Parts: sequence; structure tokens; C-alpha cells
Amino acid sequence: MKFSLSLISAFVAMANNNNNAFVSAFGVKPGYLMNSKVSSTSLTQQHATNPEKSVFLTPELAKACVDAVGTPTYAYSLTGLRDAAEKCLAFPNAYGLTVRYAMKASPNRAILQLFNKMGICIDASSGYEVRRAMSAGIPAENISLSTQELPADFAELADMGVAINACSISQLERIGKHYEGKGQKVGVRVNPGVGSGGFSSSTTGFSKTNVGGPSSSFGIWHEFITDGTVPSIVEKYGLVVERIHTHIGSGSDPQIWQQVASKSLSFCEVWDTVEALNLGGGYKVGRNPGEPTTDLQEVGAPVAQAFRDFAEKNNGRELKLEIEPGTYLVAMSGALVSTVQDKVTTTGEGGHIFLKMDAGMTDVLRPSLYGAIHPITILPGSGHSEDVGSEQESAVVVGHCCESGDLMTPLEGEPESLGERTLRKAEIGDIIVMDGSGAYCAGMSTKNYNSFPEAPELLVDEDKGEVHVIRKRQELEAIYSNEVGLPDSL
Repeated sequence: MKFSLSLISAFVAMANNNNNAFVSAFGVKPGYLMNSKVSSTSLTQQHATNPEKSVFLTPELAKACVDAVGTPTYAYSLTGLRDAAEKCLAFPNAYGLTVRYAMKASPNRAILQLFNKMGICIDASSGYEVRRAMSAGIPAENISLSTQELPADFAELADMGVAINACSISQLERIGKHYEGKGQKVGVRVNPGVGSGGFSSSTTGFSKTNVGGPSSSFGIWHEFITDGTVPSIVEKYGLVVERIHTHIGSGSDPQIWQQVASKSLSFCEVWDTVEALNLGGGYKVGRNPGEPTTDLQEVGAPVAQAFRDFAEKNNGRELKLEIEPGTYLVAMSGALVSTVQDKVTTTGEGGHIFLKMDAGMTDVLRPSLYGAIHPITILPGSGHSEDVGSEQESAVVVGHCCESGDLMTPLEGEPESLGERTLRKAEIGDIIVMDGSGAYCAGMSTKNYNSFPEAPELLVDEDKGEVHVIRKRQELEAIYSNEVGLPDSL
């Protein structure tokens, strides 16, 4: 077992250099990261209710998931996905709304198809995601691409109908050179000068969940819009700017989001060809008790009014609104279902009870990467509600990787430290459910580390009590099928 801090070294450096700016999405105060203390914190107390079910899985449904594909597996609530989609589709708007699912949050084809049936389009972050969405049956014209790396085949995608947002000056130049003089429509992603992410209160400093401001490489810096740099490129190549795009971070502050929305409208005044303003996503979701979830109606109403005000000031120009929720659509509709495969006790000062999952950072990376806190529920291995019991214990939950950073219960605000949770007393073979795992878990895992295969995914129909396999467990051979053996000459 090696001791490694590499996974979160950048996060630790940021936090230690600016502790006053470090405020977690989970409402915790700044802390000193490099220590080994363990505390019974407020979050631990919040989890001491010993629930008889997780967010959406009863013991019976959890056992049905286990019986279907074994553990670990991801499970998604059909009801939860539909409810979240309906809330997004009801987002306040003045002159029309397009909801685009940020598919990087959870890119399974069944989820894409479900949202597509409900009228939700796709936000892709790479050319590969575009191809993946199209292979799932999503029409090209329902996909937009905002990417850190403009793919070599961008023109082929654009010619199919994919809407491309230029996210840097060089991207805009590449698009312009290819379509020079052809009146090609394009979107422009703007860095509005501020950002807001769930793991930092700073609007200008670095944070792993902040994608706006001078410390972010995402989008074209706003001053290059107002100083004529970008307009001159657009004019030189005869491009037609049809859409302005901004996105400031994941788990963003609703007030900052509203302010950026108003500022973004000013960029739409630069080109009278702009028909839509895309304000990205990043709506905060409370995974744990006491954490707030963004009220879309509340945050959207002032923005809709700002669009009306824009129309009055600009000769009746009615801009359509686009939003790109990811976490909001899937986070709380997903859970990691695993098994307590071992239980270890250390004694004396600093001793703990450790529950070892048959899953870990190979399936949910967020605790190791961000120090994120997920709700955890212990359910009886029998799958019977009457076996839940009432006995509790404080335990540290860890993953199955040979990696000291594979910690599922970091201390609040101190991702380098162990955090105990008060949970139902667990036995080897019990089911352990990690809720809030629908977003940036299956799609952002360190799968295949220690050669653990990619976990399957299930869609759970709670109303019918049915589970449907939407991704099979990866075969071991698939992990190394692309490897080439040592040449005989060596």
C-alpha cells in the first residue's frame, strides 16, 4: 500500500495558500488540510438517523440490483431522472428555451435517449462525446459542442448540423479559415471575468469547479470581445455569430449566476445576428442534509425579465435562452450500490472501524478528487426491510484500491483526513449505498485502476419494482485487449 497525495495535490495547494477562500460546497469552514485528526462533525450527526432506505433504494430494490448484476453497480432512478428533467424544462424564459444535458455528467446511452424523448438536447464537451451521442440516436442538430480541444473533424460535425461554440481565439480562427466567406454560423463562448464553483468562494481565484475568471482557461476572455479582437476575426472570415455562451462553474452561487447572466446579455449586443444566449449550468444540488438545492424557478425568473428588458432596449430583439444542466439532472437520481466486503478494526488512540467496499475511487472519484461528501446508507444483505435493525457504529468507509487516497468518507473540509460516519452497524455481506452518485461518477471514474473492471449500470423503475441493465459489467479481457506484447527482437 503506497501513500500518495497526487490525486489532490493541486487542490491542497490552493486551499493551503488561501484558506480564507476555501469554502466547500457542503457549507464547511476552512481547515488545515495536512493532518490526521478525526472529528464527529455536524454532517456525521446528520447521518445518525439510521435510515431504512437510501434516497430512492429500499433494501428490497437494492437487493434486486445486486441480484441482477452483482456489485458494485450504479443504479439510476427512472422517476428521479424524469422529475429533474421536467423541472429543467419548466425553467423560466421570455422567448423560448432549449435545455441541453451536459452529457459528461453521465453519458450512458439510455440516459441520453430518455432525455431526448423528453425534448432535452445535448451539450457535448468533446468530438468523441458528439459521436457517442449520435450513435445513441441523438440528431446532430440537437447537439452543441463546447470543447477545450477542437476536434480535427470539427467541420464534418458542423456540416452534419452540430452547433459549435468557439471556446478560444485560435478555435475561432480555425473555424473561420475553413469556412472563409461562406457565412458559417458559429457560437462564441465568453469568459465573463468571474466564476463561481462549489469548492471556493472566490470569483476570480483557482478552483477545480470554477470555470470563469482570470484563473480559468475556459472561453474567450471578455475583454477580447469588447476591444474588437473577436469582432475583427468574425468580420475577416465572414462568420455569423448566432449564439453567445457562458458558463461559470459547477455548484455556482445563484446570485453570481444571475449577475453573469445579465452581463452576458451585453455580449449579445455586439452582433445583431445573435439569436440565443446559453448560460451554461452548474446549478447547485444538495447531496446531504442541510445542503441547499438551487430553486430553478427562483433563479430563473429575474433572468427571464432581463431578456425582456434586453428586447425593449434593442428594438424588440427576442433572444432564446439555453441552459446546460448536468449535475441537476442526474446527481440525486443515481447511487453506487456495493457490498461491505471486509471490516477492519484498529485500536488505541487514533483507532477506527473501517468498512471496506467492493468499490471505491474506481467508481466514485469525487471524495478523493474534491473531498466531496456523499450520503452513505447501510442496508441488510438479506434485502429485507425488517432486518434493518437499530444498532449503530461510527466507521470510516474506504474503497478497494491499493491506494491510501481511496477514501469514501473524508473529513469535512479536510480531504486528507479520515472522517467517521455514524451508520447502521454493518456486517460483511451487507449492502452499502452511496447516494448522490448520478453525476460525475460513472463518467469520471478511475476505472481499471488495479485492473478492476468497469461497473455495470442499472435503470430502476421504482413504480414497477423493476431493474433494467443499461450497461454490462466490463469483461477482464477488455481491459487489456488493446495492449501489444513485447516484440521478439527485444
